[in-house]
Amino acid sequence: METTDIIKKVRKIEIKTRGLSNQIFSGHYHSAFKGRGMAFSEVREYQYGDDIRNIDWNVTARFNHPYVKIFDEERELTVMLLIDVSGSNEFGTQIQLKEEQMTEIAAVIAFSAIHNNDKVGVIFFSDKVEKFIPPKKGTTHILRIIRELIDFKPESQKTKIAEGLRFMTNAIKKKCTAFVISDFLDKNFDDALKIANNKHDVVALRVFDRREMTMPNIGLVQVYDKETNSRKWVDTSSRSTRNNYASWWKGHETYLNNLFLKSGVDFTSISTEKDYVKPLMNLFKKRESRF
Repeated sequence: METTDIIKKVRKIEIKTRGLSNQIFSGHYHSAFKGRGMAFSEVREYQYGDDIRNIDWNVTARFNHPYVKIFDEERELTVMLLIDVSGSNEFGTQIQLKEEQMTEIAAVIAFSAIHNNDKVGVIFFSDKVEKFIPPKKGTTHILRIIRELIDFKPESQKTKIAEGLRFMTNAIKKKCTAFVISDFLDKNFDDALKIANNKHDVVALRVFDRREMTMPNIGLVQVYDKETNSRKWVDTSSRSTRNNYASWWKGHETYLNNLFLKSGVDFTSISTEKDYVKPLMNLFKKRESRF
Protein backbone atom coordinates (compact mmCIF):
# COMPACT_ATOMS: atom_id res chain seq x y z
CA MET A 1 0.00 0.00 0.00
CA GLU A 2 1.33 3.44 -0.95
CA THR A 3 2.12 5.93 1.82
CA THR A 4 -0.59 8.34 0.66
CA ASP A 5 -3.16 5.52 0.69
CA ILE A 6 -2.11 4.54 4.22
CA ILE A 7 -2.45 8.14 5.42
CA LYS A 8 -5.94 8.42 3.89
CA LYS A 9 -7.02 5.15 5.50
CA VAL A 10 -5.56 6.13 8.88
CA ARG A 11 -7.43 9.42 8.71
CA LYS A 12 -10.69 7.70 7.76
CA ILE A 13 -10.42 5.24 10.65
CA GLU A 14 -9.35 8.00 13.04
CA ILE A 15 -12.41 10.14 12.23
CA LYS A 16 -14.85 7.23 12.60
CA THR A 17 -13.39 5.58 15.69
CA ARG A 18 -12.47 8.76 17.56
CA GLY A 19 -16.06 9.95 17.10
CA LEU A 20 -17.45 6.67 18.42
CA SER A 21 -15.05 6.78 21.33
CA ASN A 22 -15.89 10.35 22.32
CA GLN A 23 -19.66 10.10 21.83
CA ILE A 24 -20.45 6.57 22.92
CA PHE A 25 -17.69 4.60 24.55
CA SER A 26 -15.61 6.89 26.76
CA GLY A 27 -18.05 7.14 29.66
CA HIS A 28 -18.74 3.43 29.70
CA TYR A 29 -15.05 2.57 29.22
CA HIS A 30 -14.18 4.84 32.16
CA SER A 31 -16.49 2.99 34.53
CA ALA A 32 -16.10 -0.50 33.05
CA PHE A 33 -12.32 -0.71 33.33
CA LYS A 34 -10.87 0.14 36.69
CA GLY A 35 -7.36 1.25 37.49
CA ARG A 36 -4.69 -0.82 39.21
CA GLY A 37 -6.33 -0.49 42.61
CA MET A 38 -6.57 1.97 45.48
CA ALA A 39 -3.75 4.39 46.23
CA PHE A 40 -3.19 5.75 49.74
CA SER A 41 -4.18 9.42 49.95
CA GLU A 42 -4.23 10.58 53.61
CA VAL A 43 -5.34 9.79 57.15
CA ARG A 44 -8.20 11.48 58.98
CA GLU A 45 -10.09 11.01 62.22
CA TYR A 46 -12.46 8.08 62.32
CA GLN A 47 -16.09 8.97 61.51
CA TYR A 48 -19.20 6.94 62.16
CA GLY A 49 -19.69 4.48 59.33
CA ASP A 50 -16.02 4.22 58.33
CA ASP A 51 -14.72 0.72 57.62
CA ILE A 52 -12.77 -0.39 60.71
CA ARG A 53 -10.48 -2.37 58.40
CA ASN A 54 -9.04 0.98 57.27
CA ILE A 55 -7.98 2.07 60.76
CA ASP A 56 -4.36 3.20 60.86
CA TRP A 57 -3.26 1.64 64.14
CA ASN A 58 0.10 3.42 64.27
CA VAL A 59 -1.46 6.90 64.01
CA THR A 60 -4.29 5.85 66.35
CA ALA A 61 -1.80 4.76 69.02
CA ARG A 62 0.21 7.97 68.64
CA PHE A 63 -2.76 10.29 69.16
CA ASN A 64 -4.84 7.99 71.35
CA HIS A 65 -7.78 8.51 69.01
CA PRO A 66 -8.92 6.40 66.03
CA TYR A 67 -7.72 7.46 62.57
CA VAL A 68 -8.47 5.82 59.24
CA LYS A 69 -6.57 5.61 55.98
CA ILE A 70 -8.23 7.26 52.99
CA PHE A 71 -7.65 5.79 49.54
CA ASP A 72 -8.22 7.20 46.08
CA GLU A 73 -8.90 4.96 43.14
CA GLU A 74 -5.97 4.84 40.75
CA ARG A 75 -7.62 5.67 37.47
CA GLU A 76 -4.68 5.39 35.11
CA LEU A 77 -4.54 2.08 33.27
CA THR A 78 -2.14 0.35 30.99
CA VAL A 79 -4.11 -1.10 28.08
CA MET A 80 -2.58 -3.82 25.90
CA LEU A 81 -4.05 -4.76 22.54
CA LEU A 82 -3.14 -8.31 21.51
CA ILE A 83 -3.91 -8.41 17.80
CA ASP A 84 -4.12 -11.66 15.84
CA VAL A 85 -2.40 -11.08 12.46
CA SER A 86 -2.60 -14.67 11.19
CA GLY A 87 -3.83 -15.56 7.70
CA SER A 88 -7.33 -16.63 8.72
CA ASN A 89 -8.26 -13.00 9.40
CA GLU A 90 -7.89 -12.11 5.71
CA PHE A 91 -11.42 -13.39 5.20
CA GLY A 92 -14.77 -11.70 5.00
CA THR A 93 -17.90 -12.10 2.90
CA GLN A 94 -20.05 -9.37 4.37
CA ILE A 95 -19.31 -5.67 5.06
CA GLN A 96 -15.57 -6.07 5.60
CA LEU A 97 -12.74 -8.50 6.27
CA LYS A 98 -12.16 -9.77 9.77
CA GLU A 99 -8.82 -7.95 9.93
CA GLU A 100 -10.51 -4.66 8.97
CA GLN A 101 -13.09 -5.14 11.70
CA MET A 102 -10.30 -5.86 14.17
CA THR A 103 -8.48 -2.68 13.16
CA GLU A 104 -11.53 -0.51 13.85
CA ILE A 105 -12.25 -2.20 17.17
CA ALA A 106 -8.65 -1.76 18.28
CA ALA A 107 -8.74 1.91 17.26
CA VAL A 108 -11.96 2.56 19.22
CA ILE A 109 -10.48 1.00 22.35
CA ALA A 110 -7.22 2.92 21.87
CA PHE A 111 -8.98 6.29 21.57
CA SER A 112 -11.18 5.46 24.57
CA ALA A 113 -8.02 4.67 26.51
CA ILE A 114 -6.17 7.91 25.72
CA HIS A 115 -9.35 9.87 26.46
CA ASN A 116 -9.05 8.32 29.93
CA ASN A 117 -5.33 9.25 30.03
CA ASP A 118 -4.28 5.60 29.86
CA LYS A 119 -1.22 4.13 28.23
CA VAL A 120 -1.74 1.86 25.22
CA GLY A 121 0.58 -0.83 23.88
CA VAL A 122 0.23 -3.48 21.17
CA ILE A 123 1.37 -7.05 20.61
CA PHE A 124 0.94 -8.39 17.07
CA PHE A 125 1.00 -12.18 17.10
CA SER A 126 0.67 -15.09 14.68
CA ASP A 127 2.23 -18.33 15.89
CA LYS A 128 4.90 -16.07 17.38
CA VAL A 129 5.15 -12.48 18.55
CA GLU A 130 5.56 -10.48 15.36
CA LYS A 131 5.89 -6.99 16.86
CA PHE A 132 5.72 -5.33 20.28
CA ILE A 133 4.88 -1.64 20.69
CA PRO A 134 5.44 -0.67 24.36
CA PRO A 135 2.65 1.22 26.15
CA LYS A 136 2.65 5.01 25.78
CA LYS A 137 0.19 7.88 25.93
CA GLY A 138 -0.89 10.39 23.32
CA THR A 139 -2.66 10.74 19.99
CA THR A 140 0.56 10.49 17.98
CA HIS A 141 1.21 7.09 19.53
CA ILE A 142 -2.34 5.92 18.74
CA LEU A 143 -2.03 7.02 15.11
CA ARG A 144 1.21 5.04 14.85
CA ILE A 145 -0.65 1.98 16.15
CA ILE A 146 -3.42 2.46 13.56
CA ARG A 147 -0.83 2.77 10.77
CA GLU A 148 0.73 -0.50 11.90
CA LEU A 149 -2.68 -2.18 12.05
CA ILE A 150 -3.41 -1.16 8.46
CA ASP A 151 -0.06 -1.95 6.88
CA PHE A 152 1.56 -4.61 9.06
CA LYS A 153 2.84 -7.68 7.19
CA PRO A 154 3.44 -10.71 9.45
CA GLU A 155 6.24 -13.17 8.79
CA SER A 156 4.00 -16.14 9.60
CA GLN A 157 0.41 -16.90 8.59
CA LYS A 158 -0.23 -19.40 11.40
CA THR A 159 -1.93 -18.89 14.76
CA LYS A 160 -0.75 -19.60 18.30
CA ILE A 161 -2.62 -17.44 20.78
CA ALA A 162 -0.63 -18.85 23.69
CA GLU A 163 2.54 -17.17 22.36
CA GLY A 164 0.99 -13.71 22.49
CA LEU A 165 -0.42 -14.30 25.97
CA ARG A 166 2.86 -15.63 27.36
CA PHE A 167 4.80 -12.70 25.97
CA MET A 168 2.37 -10.22 27.48
CA THR A 169 2.47 -11.96 30.87
CA ASN A 170 6.27 -11.74 30.93
CA ALA A 171 6.74 -8.33 29.32
CA ILE A 172 4.14 -6.27 31.21
CA LYS A 173 5.09 -6.24 34.87
CA LYS A 174 2.25 -4.19 36.37
CA LYS A 175 -1.37 -5.24 36.06
CA CYS A 176 -2.95 -4.12 32.80
CA THR A 177 -6.21 -4.55 30.91
CA ALA A 178 -5.49 -6.73 27.88
CA PHE A 179 -7.87 -6.98 24.93
CA VAL A 180 -7.22 -10.10 22.84
CA ILE A 181 -8.71 -9.39 19.41
CA SER A 182 -8.80 -12.55 17.31
CA ASP A 183 -11.03 -14.98 15.45
CA PHE A 184 -9.83 -17.54 18.04
CA LEU A 185 -9.50 -20.32 15.47
CA ASP A 186 -6.98 -22.00 17.73
CA LYS A 187 -6.80 -24.36 20.69
CA ASN A 188 -4.46 -25.30 23.52
CA PHE A 189 -4.09 -21.80 24.95
CA ASP A 190 -6.05 -22.66 28.11
CA ASP A 191 -3.12 -22.50 30.56
CA ALA A 192 -1.63 -19.37 29.00
CA LEU A 193 -5.01 -17.62 29.23
CA LYS A 194 -5.55 -18.56 32.86
CA ILE A 195 -2.05 -17.44 33.86
CA ALA A 196 -2.43 -14.16 31.96
CA ASN A 197 -5.81 -13.42 33.54
CA ASN A 198 -4.50 -14.17 37.03
CA LYS A 199 -1.90 -11.42 36.58
CA HIS A 200 -3.86 -9.05 34.32
CA ASP A 201 -7.46 -8.27 33.37
CA VAL A 202 -7.97 -10.10 30.08
CA VAL A 203 -10.91 -9.40 27.76
CA ALA A 204 -11.54 -11.56 24.66
CA LEU A 205 -13.06 -9.97 21.55
CA ARG A 206 -13.85 -12.64 18.97
CA VAL A 207 -14.41 -11.53 15.38
CA PHE A 208 -16.06 -13.97 12.97
CA ASP A 209 -17.78 -14.07 9.58
CA ARG A 210 -21.14 -15.83 9.30
CA ARG A 211 -19.95 -17.76 6.24
CA GLU A 212 -17.57 -19.59 8.58
CA MET A 213 -20.45 -21.07 10.53
CA THR A 214 -21.82 -23.38 7.84
CA MET A 215 -20.64 -24.90 4.59
CA PRO A 216 -22.81 -23.96 1.58
CA ASN A 217 -23.98 -26.61 -0.85
CA ILE A 218 -22.14 -25.47 -3.99
CA GLY A 219 -20.73 -28.75 -5.28
CA LEU A 220 -17.06 -29.65 -5.66
CA VAL A 221 -14.83 -26.72 -4.71
CA GLN A 222 -11.16 -26.15 -4.07
CA VAL A 223 -10.52 -24.72 -0.61
CA TYR A 224 -7.39 -22.73 0.23
CA ASP A 225 -6.05 -22.57 3.80
CA LYS A 226 -3.77 -19.55 3.99
CA GLU A 227 -2.40 -20.47 7.42
CA THR A 228 -1.00 -23.79 6.13
CA ASN A 229 -0.64 -22.67 2.50
CA SER A 230 -2.49 -25.78 1.38
CA ARG A 231 -5.32 -26.50 -1.05
CA LYS A 232 -7.81 -29.37 -1.05
CA TRP A 233 -10.93 -30.36 -2.93
CA VAL A 234 -14.13 -30.54 -0.88
CA ASP A 235 -17.44 -31.99 -2.02
CA THR A 236 -19.85 -29.54 -0.41
CA SER A 237 -22.83 -31.37 -1.92
CA SER A 238 -22.18 -34.14 0.61
CA ARG A 239 -24.58 -33.76 3.54
CA SER A 240 -22.23 -35.59 5.91
CA THR A 241 -19.39 -33.23 4.97
CA ARG A 242 -21.56 -30.19 5.68
CA ASN A 243 -22.85 -31.71 8.93
CA ASN A 244 -19.33 -32.57 10.09
CA TYR A 245 -18.20 -29.02 9.44
CA ALA A 246 -21.22 -27.53 11.26
CA SER A 247 -20.57 -29.90 14.18
CA TRP A 248 -16.91 -28.83 14.32
CA TRP A 249 -17.87 -25.15 14.36
CA LYS A 250 -20.43 -25.64 17.10
CA GLY A 251 -17.95 -27.71 19.14
CA HIS A 252 -15.29 -25.01 18.83
CA GLU A 253 -17.74 -22.33 19.97
CA THR A 254 -18.63 -24.46 23.00
CA TYR A 255 -14.92 -24.93 23.75
CA LEU A 256 -14.28 -21.17 23.64
CA ASN A 257 -17.33 -20.27 25.73
CA ASN A 258 -16.41 -22.82 28.41
CA LEU A 259 -12.77 -21.72 28.40
CA PHE A 260 -13.57 -18.03 28.85
CA LEU A 261 -16.06 -18.80 31.63
CA LYS A 262 -13.66 -21.10 33.50
CA SER A 263 -10.83 -18.60 33.15
CA GLY A 264 -12.94 -15.69 34.38
CA VAL A 265 -12.36 -13.81 31.11
CA ASP A 266 -15.00 -11.38 29.85
CA PHE A 267 -15.73 -11.96 26.18
CA THR A 268 -18.02 -11.12 23.30
CA SER A 269 -18.40 -12.25 19.69
CA ILE A 270 -18.59 -9.70 16.88
CA SER A 271 -19.77 -10.50 13.35
CA THR A 272 -18.28 -8.80 10.29
CA GLU A 273 -21.80 -8.21 8.94
CA LYS A 274 -22.98 -6.25 11.98
CA ASP A 275 -22.00 -3.07 13.75
CA TYR A 276 -19.52 -3.73 16.55
CA VAL A 277 -20.93 -0.90 18.70
CA LYS A 278 -23.74 -2.93 20.31
CA PRO A 279 -21.67 -5.97 21.43
CA LEU A 280 -18.93 -3.69 22.81
CA MET A 281 -21.47 -1.55 24.66
CA ASN A 282 -23.10 -4.66 26.12
CA LEU A 283 -19.69 -5.88 27.29
CA PHE A 284 -18.88 -2.52 28.89
CA LYS A 285 -22.28 -2.38 30.63
CA LYS A 286 -21.89 -5.93 31.91
CA ARG A 287 -18.60 -4.97 33.52
CA GLU A 288 -20.03 -1.72 34.90
CA SER A 289 -22.77 -3.63 36.70
CA ARG A 290 -20.16 -5.59 38.65
CA PHE A 291 -18.49 -2.51 40.13
